[in-house]
Amino acid sequence: MLERESLRALAAALEKLDGGFAFMPDFRTKSLGVERSAEVLGEVAERLQDNFPYFHPMYAGQMLKPPHPVARMAYALAMWINPNNHALDGGRASSAMEREAVADIAKMFGWESFLGHLCGGGTIANLEALWVAGQLRPEKKILASEQAHYTHNRISGVLRLNFQSVACDSRGRIDVEALAELAATGDVGTVVATMGTTATGAVDPLPEILELSTKYGFRVHADAAYGGYFALAGNLADETAASFQEIGRVDSIVIDPHKHGLQPYGCGCVLFRDPGVGKLYRHDSPYTYFSSKDLHLGEISLECSRPGAAAVALWATQRLLPLEKGGQFAQGLEQGRRAALLLHEKICGDRWLMAAFAPELDIVIFAPRADSVSKISEKSREVFEVCGKNNLHLALAEIPVKFFERQLGGVRVDRETVRCLRSVMMKPEHEEWIERIWQVLEAGVESSARSSGAD
Repeated sequence: MLERESLRALAAALEKLDGGFAFMPDFRTKSLGVERSAEVLGEVAERLQDNFPYFHPMYAGQMLKPPHPVARMAYALAMWINPNNHALDGGRASSAMEREAVADIAKMFGWESFLGHLCGGGTIANLEALWVAGQLRPEKKILASEQAHYTHNRISGVLRLNFQSVACDSRGRIDVEALAELAATGDVGTVVATMGTTATGAVDPLPEILELSTKYGFRVHADAAYGGYFALAGNLADETAASFQEIGRVDSIVIDPHKHGLQPYGCGCVLFRDPGVGKLYRHDSPYTYFSSKDLHLGEISLECSRPGAAAVALWATQRLLPLEKGGQFAQGLEQGRRAALLLHEKICGDRWLMAAFAPELDIVIFAPRADSVSKISEKSREVFEVCGKNNLHLALAEIPVKFFERQLGGVRVDRETVRCLRSVMMKPEHEEWIERIWQVLEAGVESSARSSGAD
């Protein structure tokens, strides 16, 4: 099942890469022993079998999307050079490829003039965005929804910024009225708009947030780590699409190519609408930036050494699958969203299950029915375990009870949160596998219902 055909393309590309250095005197790396290496790799393969089948469509749990074969191969090819994208001294070609790849991402949001670069992931990308926010609005608060990623609160603590959580509505989005009350105090410097929460895929109402920004003067940072690429999708609900249409008006954006961008882990991206924030990064290095007068990426980032291979993989993927509406890349996002809508529809028509709300992106939140929130939580784990034994891998999530408020008539609310089931339908293949997924899920739910004596 694991894709291996691309290995031939890698071998051919490696020959071409090697030919580019034929002018150098002959050199052979001292071998560490091919036979022993093969033995160790065999041990590695055995150890890696102790994983869920993240690459398979029957894995519909966490946010785990396999990288595109061209990303894997380009990353591997670059590792024969192992470039460092901190300075041009360590990664000339890969630095140029990073600038081009990041420019393509920025263009997806309508930005031609900007400052941006790749990071080790979404956490570091958000750290840089909040660091800049703190530099520009010192002593002012950072606000984010209570459903925003926990990293914003934690990063604010690391940076010694004043962070405050904002209530969310019954659909997991930031409560605009609560935000307006806080903004009216004049003490808010930056508001984080989450463009796809990691729990439910909820998209904060960006047009309303921007309207408040105009009124009260705070900056807006779009954490689009998970949902950013959906700006290309053509099958979003009108309200969600309206938020993505406004994303170009924010002050900074974070997106994670290692989520929907088909990249290996270790690839995040931060963008600033105002290139002038580059002055905040200014620093001196006694030995790094002398091979070229051109801008070195290390001069506009907080990280130092960074893998050039990540930039090469991203560049190759976007070269093969351009970031354009209606293109093959966008169609893959639309397939995942259709799969989520199909699963949601089946859940809504089932006697044993209930859905929280319609998915905005490709994440479905649902739970078994029971007479109390505690029982719902217990049954969610039962279904999770039964489905796992039958090779359907879901995820569990702990979310506020109010997300299910429309479904809880007559249910005893004995907990403030409910443990429910969560499916991230982020693989394009999920759409064609939805019937098989539903068969296993339905059987698991019925098995749990029978074990509890339900009619």
